[in-house]
Amino acid sequence: MTTLRLDLAYDGSGFRGYAFQEGLHTIQGDLEAALKTVLGHPVETAVAGRTDAGVHARGQVVSLQVDDAPDLERLARSLNGIVGPEIAVNAITPADDGFHARFSARWRRYRYTMSTGIAPDPLARGFEWHVGSRLDVGLMEAAAAEFIGELDFSAFCRSVEGSSNVRRVEESRWEAESDRLHFWIRANAFCHQMVRSIVGLCYDVGRGFTPAVSVHEIIDSADRSRVATVAPPHGLVLWEVGY
Repeated sequence: MTTLRLDLAYDGSGFRGYAFQEGLHTIQGDLEAALKTVLGHPVETAVAGRTDAGVHARGQVVSLQVDDAPDLERLARSLNGIVGPEIAVNAITPADDGFHARFSARWRRYRYTMSTGIAPDPLARGFEWHVGSRLDVGLMEAAAAEFIGELDFSAFCRSVEGSSNVRRVEESRWEAESDRLHFWIRANAFCHQMVRSIVGLCYDVGRGFTPAVSVHEIIDSADRSRVATVAPPHGLVLWEVGY
């Protein structure tokens, strides 16, 4: 068996998330259908991060195994002809034996973008959350710093019975660019709605709704009801995955 690594980008606007769901339009559904068409048989794929409905990706990684190594350049062209333009297969490369897109990953990095301009940018509105108000970026930066470390993120996730919400965050910061704010976060893994909930809390801090000094207390509470705002999905991009 040959293990292949696929590097993907996609516009998640018209999809119900990455993971296959019967009867729904998903990234995995389209990709595996295209692979079946090109290779002539069904294949099972693994993914680095199962993005939610409406979330985009710039550096998603998928792995799969095939019996015989195909012409990779031709395979990429054929797949792009089927799944494009919403999905782009940017590279297909042979991977080491045992490589698994999910379990071999050491970290994932996301970027969330807000726009504070007077009106939404028509050319970017599908990829940023237009909040249309001035925010205290200094307070938002102070809030973001509270998330660095190995913490229980139960206050920021949809919990799954029997699963831990402890994650190790290595980067959590805001970056200002004209009338846009980018939130960067890198962690070993993420639980459901974690990034969007963190962004929502930082937004509430920036607009004076939640005191920055209470962020640590909210984290310690592990109480999902303490986070009032969940940022919409269209501002979120899976930026890259580290191996």
